[in-house]
Amino acid sequence: MSLRALPRGDETTYKVVEVSPVSDETLEAALNRWTADGWGFESLHFVMREGSHRPALAYLFFVQGPPEQGQGPATRRGATDA
Repeated sequence: MSLRALPRGDETTYKVVEVSPVSDETLEAALNRWTADGWGFESLHFVMREGSHRPALAYLFFVQGPPEQGQGPATRRGATDA
């Protein structure tokens, strides 16, 4: 996992949401809930159980705060409807 250094005074906030059980419905519900609250989707990570093809749980990562330099709110990663 790589972490980028944030400049002092940056008000970026991160949110991690655990989803279990993992299904298309539970992932969609979590994504819709947090993006409706203004959080931008960042990434999705699955946790697998040994001997199983289905994930045991998933972590959704969201970000909220000032856009990266040179980007407006409409172009920020996760801020579009597409």
